[in-house]
Amino acid sequence: MILSRAKPASGVTHTASSQPSGRKEIPKLEDFLAKRDYTGALTVLDVLDKASTSNLKTRLLFHLAHKLGDEKKLMEHHQELEDIVEDQLSLASIHYLRSHYQEAIDIYKRVLQDNREYLALNVYISLCYYKLDYYDMSQEVLTIYLQNYPDSAIAINLKACNHFRLYNGKAAESELKSLMDQSSSTFSFGHDLIRHNLVVFRGGEGALQVLPPLVDVIPEARLNLVIYYLKHDDIQEAFNLIKDLEPSVPPEYILKGVVYAAIGQENGSRENFKMAQQYFQLVGSSASECDTVPGRQCMASSYFLKRQFDDVLVYLNSIRSFFYNDDSFNFNYAQAKAATGSYKEAEEIFLLIKNEKFKDEYVYISHLARCYIMNKKPQSAWELYLKMETSSEAFSLLQLIANDCYRMGQFWYAAKSFDMLERLDPNPEYWEGKRGACVGVFQQIIAGHQSKEHLKEVIQLLRNTANSQVELIIRIMKRWAKDNRINI
Repeated sequence: MILSRAKPASGVTHTASSQPSGRKEIPKLEDFLAKRDYTGALTVLDVLDKASTSNLKTRLLFHLAHKLGDEKKLMEHHQELEDIVEDQLSLASIHYLRSHYQEAIDIYKRVLQDNREYLALNVYISLCYYKLDYYDMSQEVLTIYLQNYPDSAIAINLKACNHFRLYNGKAAESELKSLMDQSSSTFSFGHDLIRHNLVVFRGGEGALQVLPPLVDVIPEARLNLVIYYLKHDDIQEAFNLIKDLEPSVPPEYILKGVVYAAIGQENGSRENFKMAQQYFQLVGSSASECDTVPGRQCMASSYFLKRQFDDVLVYLNSIRSFFYNDDSFNFNYAQAKAATGSYKEAEEIFLLIKNEKFKDEYVYISHLARCYIMNKKPQSAWELYLKMETSSEAFSLLQLIANDCYRMGQFWYAAKSFDMLERLDPNPEYWEGKRGACVGVFQQIIAGHQSKEHLKEVIQLLRNTANSQVELIIRIMKRWAKDNRINI
């Protein structure tokens, strides 16, 4: 949501242009820089290598090395930078581009301390705080600049982005209104940015009309279009849009990991899950992200895909206060709690979820059913099954309830579930389960742990099965009922 003029390094080096006289002239460095043809600019600098060394040349080479991904050259030119304002600001900008936001802040603050008139540095500091998710601090620093330049397009946009993070889209759009009015004249360069951000602030409204033409103009446009496709369950379109993107900053790594996890879940590909886990781990273990909220979410996601749920909880517990009412967070948090046997907490967290889309998913229903059973609420699990329409998922839930209830000694609901399974599929295993559950209910009735009223219903369940063992079992139950003066 932040205006960025970053462009990839061009792979084409321009040659000297032809002149009417037939002479060829070496293009100027400024021409390549204006076109963002960094390979061409570097070539010109190589030809000018005979020129004397200067701070400007060092800074240009420093930035070009970053653009071209030449780490060796980058470090060499880093060592050549001096303790002067221009060089230090150049270093700070590289820190920012490499997501080393705190390092950039430290430099900006140091320069600003000796040069109070450099008010624009407050915008840079504010932007770094925004990238670190410190939206309150970002806004506080930004105010200093806005007091002097209230019509700044960059500052107004950043303020709107802070309000979006701190409050909601409506508050953000309100802040953007003044910029929308100005962009029709003086600030025409911000027109695309405003259109892009309005889509984000309005929860994706107009995404398919606005974002596709901006994919190569505003870096975040591609990411937000991918998010739009994910939210609308168009996983393949999201994958097509991001598969060839070489991530360079944490949000790109994170989103690529999310897409690989989603498509892996859709097609059952272990390779896709592995790719997703690697992307999450790269972000979560990086020095710049390991202590941020997104970084910890990434480590939790990495461990989740590896099914190491104790480790998942270490990270989710540390950031839960930020997501108490977030359905997506609670969905994963509850699953991790259930996987580690904390069924009481898992049930409470599952019931916090309001999103009907999540509540209709089999993963949600089956996990909540298991929590109910483990928390001695088998009737609630049975009611979840009764609400489901006939489907393979309903059959799977019935199997879960039958087996879990049997294992937990909740024989009445185990018997009902096995009886239903046997009606749907005459598998001998279901009769064996029902027989054991019915005998279990009978034993509980004898011990006084189950209502005697259930005996009549148990006998009816047994009669639903055509098996030679049925009459012997019923005869024993009836004899006990007669001896104990129970009318069945």
